[in-house]
Amino acid sequence: MTGAVGRIGSVATGHLSELGALVTALTIVEDSSLKADRVVIGDTRSEDDVAEALADVEFVVHLAALAHRDAGTPYDVYTGNVISTFNVLAQAGALGIKRAVIASSINAYGVPMNPHGPLPAYFPLDENIPSDVADWYSLSKQNDENTARMAWRHWGIDVVAFRFPHVNSADVLTRQAEHVREDPAFGVREGWSYLDTRDAAYAIELGLTAPLSGAHKFFVAAPTTNAPYETEALLDAFAPGVPRLRRFVGREVPIDLTAVRTVLGFQARYELDLPTDRLET
Repeated sequence: MTGAVGRIGSVATGHLSELGALVTALTIVEDSSLKADRVVIGDTRSEDDVAEALADVEFVVHLAALAHRDAGTPYDVYTGNVISTFNVLAQAGALGIKRAVIASSINAYGVPMNPHGPLPAYFPLDENIPSDVADWYSLSKQNDENTARMAWRHWGIDVVAFRFPHVNSADVLTRQAEHVREDPAFGVREGWSYLDTRDAAYAIELGLTAPLSGAHKFFVAAPTTNAPYETEALLDAFAPGVPRLRRFVGREVPIDLTAVRTVLGFQARYELDLPTDRLET
């Protein structure tokens, strides 16, 4: 588990440990509360550190990243993310490790962080939606998905890449929902999507154990939005010119979750308990 003390990594490490897995954690930050059987303090950009962490492991979960466009300089964000992913997957593939799960992002299709403010090509978002990348973080996540496909084709390592939306604990997600209540335009380019960290850990479990082969990318999210308004009303107000491939019921998230549900059997277990209010335009 790289990025084992991060927001998702710490929860996923504990979740997998509780399932009986023996977890090796690769982290650049020490944390005495980390629930891992072996801890390697190191950098995912380092060949030696990754080699040490991968010794005698069966599966890989790669979450380490600078997880925002503004988490560092453009050079640091882009190179750090793509070098880390290449390093981890290339070494894992060469060792004959059969499965890896990596953190991609909803930003891999470019629109959410695009400084020009475009809207998606259509709703619901799906894995084939056209991309419009204009920032280095989104580019790094798109290239991480390309690295996953290359690693599968070259070494035969199966890779599951999750296009995570905003992932956080229930209390933080609840506070964010209050912000969306006041400013419902916020989040239109991400389809007002979210995911509880516990569900992210569950998705990782399924990504490691589901019977599949190849390199796969999945949008993964809660089935409802973080806005206390009907999805159709939100789209009417904030994306009126964007084509809709189908209608949405109630607060249904405008992301097509068919692939992650059918291939991995994923269904979020934790949703925000929000009312459905009338949207005042």
